[in-house]
Amino acid sequence: MTATPRTARERARATFTADLLDAARARLVADGAAGLSLRAVARDLGVASSAVYRYVASRDALLTLLIIEAYDAVGAVCEDAAAAARGRGEPPAQVWLAVGQAFRAWALTNPRSYELIYGTPVPGYAAPQDTVAPATRIWAVIIGIVLDAHADGSLEPVGPGFDAEGLVDPGALEFAAALAAAPGRVTALADRPGWSAWEAVRSFTLFVCLVGAVTAELFGHFHKVTADPARAFDAILATAAAGGGLRVDLGRGSPRRVDDRGTAGPGR
Repeated sequence: MTATPRTARERARATFTADLLDAARARLVADGAAGLSLRAVARDLGVASSAVYRYVASRDALLTLLIIEAYDAVGAVCEDAAAAARGRGEPPAQVWLAVGQAFRAWALTNPRSYELIYGTPVPGYAAPQDTVAPATRIWAVIIGIVLDAHADGSLEPVGPGFDAEGLVDPGALEFAAALAAAPGRVTALADRPGWSAWEAVRSFTLFVCLVGAVTAELFGHFHKVTADPARAFDAILATAAAGGGLRVDLGRGSPRRVDDRGTAGPGR
């Protein structure tokens, strides 16, 4: 939780930072990430560019703030969707569907922010370590779904046969293991040698499918391909999940949907 600024100087800094990010977001929509300029942001704020440099050291530092904000925003949306689905008693496969729908809804509502974190890399920009933790929030949600399915026995041993040894980066395995060891998480890692590598592969397969499906839709690759993008998206998620051992029931519906205009609506 962010501490509330207490002094007048802290409050003024917090207010200007919020205004700075608002202006940067507006520029992101107008000019795209590659066209983001501190000078233009300063002009929109009605201040000298030197005033902006007192808060961010460079254009890249401002991009980093926007990237962290976007990752945290979509991460929180997906965490909330997973928690709500679990609260309704949904099985892991349906939690996956709910998370995917929430991810798509956020992307359609915030296309520029989505492009910033999942689109074409900004030329010359190298993301610092600060972006890693926010970026892994969505993967943590997906790993949690796979862990839950493994724990309740609903994760099927399907998919092509391959040697998982050495396939996954050791740091990624450590991340998955930390999630498995979290309080309240029931797993059976010790009962299945190589489990972490196999389940990590399943989790990033689901992640790649999720990002790929949303990217294809946002960038117009489904134009005149599907007459119902929302239902097509669900079918894609269910198909990918089946390959990873999760059986989604598309007949169960969901509490909220997003249509092809990015408008939330009742479940179908």
